[in-house]
Amino acid sequence: MALTGRSALLAALGTLVVGLLLPNWTGVLTVQLLLVLAIVYDLIRAAPVRTLQFTRSGDTSVRLGGTATVRLTVVNTSRRPLRARLRDAWPPSSRPPGTDVNASRHSLTVPPGEGRHVLSVLTPTRRGDRDADRVTVRSHGPLGLAARQGSHLVPWTVRVLPAFDSRKHLPAKLARLRELDGRTSVLTRGEGTEFDSLREYVPGDDTRSIDWRATARQSSVAVRTWRPERDRHILIVLDTGRTSAGRVGDVPRLDAAMDAALLLATLASRAGDRIAFLAHDRRVRARVRGRGPRDTLPALVDAMAPLEATLVESDARRMVSTVLHEARHRSLVVLLTGLDPAPVEEGLLPALPALTQRHTVLVASVTDPRIEEMAGARGTVDGVYQAAAAARARAERRRSADRLRRHGATVVDAPPADLAPALADAYLTLKATGRL
Repeated sequence: MALTGRSALLAALGTLVVGLLLPNWTGVLTVQLLLVLAIVYDLIRAAPVRTLQFTRSGDTSVRLGGTATVRLTVVNTSRRPLRARLRDAWPPSSRPPGTDVNASRHSLTVPPGEGRHVLSVLTPTRRGDRDADRVTVRSHGPLGLAARQGSHLVPWTVRVLPAFDSRKHLPAKLARLRELDGRTSVLTRGEGTEFDSLREYVPGDDTRSIDWRATARQSSVAVRTWRPERDRHILIVLDTGRTSAGRVGDVPRLDAAMDAALLLATLASRAGDRIAFLAHDRRVRARVRGRGPRDTLPALVDAMAPLEATLVESDARRMVSTVLHEARHRSLVVLLTGLDPAPVEEGLLPALPALTQRHTVLVASVTDPRIEEMAGARGTVDGVYQAAAAARARAERRRSADRLRRHGATVVDAPPADLAPALADAYLTLKATGRL
């Protein structure tokens, strides 16, 4: 049961009646009795809350930054009309900060035996699953003095997927891929390592591409054409350990790494390569493998959505062991991790030789753009200290990257906005030079 402001107002008016007209116990008891009878009547006439029926429908997934709409249907099975105030509760991260609290509250009137729809518009601010909380209903009587109140659990989950902002770079990368594949008219013919076909020699072709045996069997000079390698295995490994929990700019390192992984996976699947995915810190957090070109991106997005960084140091040896078990064929292993000196020197470097002996390794890391801003600070004592700290941080990252390169890995280190296109360019370079 819940009392409304009208009850408090009537009680205040009752005190005036007692004080001015009936200043005795008889007046007090009379006013209280009338108020109680009115409240009891209101409760009796209010529609019951426990017999209400609820169902949900609507969106089950949305990209981060997008809007999802969930419909709640309320059916009044009683013989009394429902005059209610309803609250459809969702986690705070389901709406942007500063959203009016009344966004989750709705007023509705439902005649007996009928139903009404209530819409909840969600704009989540974090990845992951957003589960609906309780639906609380306050059913008012005809006098508006009191209300019946109850809560119902009406489960519904909206999965918030990664934003994939780097999708805007995909057309440019696909154009370069087509150039490598020889499917567009360019002045310089793309080269690869897989034989494609023979064609007639034209001035400007590389004489090393002439096929002398085919030339001997025909009246014109024949040259070989090549295409980039296809049907190669690519394993994307996402480090979800402690270093991925830090924020760079406005996003966590983990989200920036996911964005780069999605662009790479989309590009590689368009190129005809086989994609597998692994999220790991001390154990496997997510795994995707054996998907076709059309199913790769949806599977990756769905697997990445609930991932969160764990505040533990990643076990690099176990990660490498898992990669070697997963990648039975020679593959391009793309490791999205940090370049902090301690984790690299104590964890990744000792385990890296076992990986580079069997696979091509590409290490990608997110650098903090704040370091570049600090490096340019001058003019004050604090600015000089900031510049010195930034210079030291950059030097340590360069040393870590150089040590990884000496062990046979290719390293990409870029700010969040540039990591995805830089990683895609590194993949295309490896593909063009036949190193996959």
